[in-house]
Amino acid sequence: MQLANAVSLSSPSETIAAVATAPGIGAIGILRISGPGAGSIATAIIGPLPGPRKAVLRDFVDAQGEAIDQGLALWFPAPASFTGEDLIELQGHGGPAVLDLLLERVLELGARQARPGEFSERAFLNGKLDLTQAEAIADLIEAATATQVRLANRSLQGVFSRQVHVLVEQLTRLRALIEAALDFPDDELDALPITDADFATLMASTEALLASSQQAELIRDGLLVVIAGAPNAGKSSLLNALAGTDAAIVTAIPGTTRDLLRAEIQIEGLPLRLVDTAGLRPSSDPVEQEGIRRARAQIQQADHLLLMMDDTEQREADCLQAQLAELELEPTIPVTVLRNKIDLSGRPAGLMLRAEGHTELSCSAVTGAGLDDLRAHLKAVAGYRGADAGAFSARRRHVEALRQVLASLQQARRVWAEQATLASPLPELVAEDLRLAQRTLGEITGEVSSDELLGRIFREFCIGK
Repeated sequence: MQLANAVSLSSPSETIAAVATAPGIGAIGILRISGPGAGSIATAIIGPLPGPRKAVLRDFVDAQGEAIDQGLALWFPAPASFTGEDLIELQGHGGPAVLDLLLERVLELGARQARPGEFSERAFLNGKLDLTQAEAIADLIEAATATQVRLANRSLQGVFSRQVHVLVEQLTRLRALIEAALDFPDDELDALPITDADFATLMASTEALLASSQQAELIRDGLLVVIAGAPNAGKSSLLNALAGTDAAIVTAIPGTTRDLLRAEIQIEGLPLRLVDTAGLRPSSDPVEQEGIRRARAQIQQADHLLLMMDDTEQREADCLQAQLAELELEPTIPVTVLRNKIDLSGRPAGLMLRAEGHTELSCSAVTGAGLDDLRAHLKAVAGYRGADAGAFSARRRHVEALRQVLASLQQARRVWAEQATLASPLPELVAEDLRLAQRTLGEITGEVSSDELLGRIFREFCIGK
């Protein structure tokens, strides 16, 4: 893989090492060493190197020849390794003290401690993985559901990358035809074998990939759902009911919840990050005031807001609108008004559509009436099509990049249509829009990237991966 406009974040002349297993006590602990000095460091610790990709039992010794541990050694000479460099894994016992002593010995012999994600970074820089595959490794490690595991594995196997490359090929063909007009400026623009259908086909392919990526991002990141409202409206009861556990303390005393309470659930594969907030009301209590401040800040970050109202307290529509206005919500935050406590008010459960820009739903967090409607509603507003709809794992940066690609293609198509009627067409304007679109596609897979982007991505990885 050719990496353009990026300088290596990891010096290939350095040998790096890290404990690859999770902190704490375990049956097995793995230490990885990668780089030009991996072989000599390993020889000093275990003696002669084993055959490539063969596990051998060896003593791991310190500078005085005393055994630190005994375990398996696996040797992966370059380029047939995860990083593309000489790499060795020492698999011993999982005690923290043992691993610390072994890592200390490796660092004494000339390696340095690896940064988070540096092994995967080197695999990317050495052409063993593209950027979407490297990100899929982190997604696989962090996956909390079976669906997330399945989609991350698909991206790791290159499903997403291949679809991006199909777009690149289509775009390259169109660019070649457009740029032919630049090489032969005396030819008529309408003599080129290009029609509006060429742009339409490319845009349709981009829109399809964008839709798949949006669904994949939703499955990966889930939906941040914030529960807000007045004290004693039933916010904490709702959190407990949806989470299926007593995550929040529930009492009849108003203002019981003072801080943000969180719970993570899933609805048929859709991850939801629920946040219960302090009741919104005027207060002179400094602790409650801080809770309300945090609640308001969290509301502004919501993907969806559930505004709880006590249905035993009859409120007019203008009162509801005043409460919504008082929250000063961003217009992009959708709101569902939950009329709770219908077990006391007698209102039937169900969904009610309103014309004021929000949806109302009547429910009881205590009896569970209407909560199935709420779950179905949240799936619908998220645009969730089900766990089987996902084709691969994707992140927000992928979605934003594809939106930029689509915008560039729309601009190129518009300019092409306008130039077809001009006496002196300027195909270089169209060519520039297509070049920008192709460059943005390259940023998805890492063929075009920057130190800042790579650093931000690989910092999210755990040490040793």
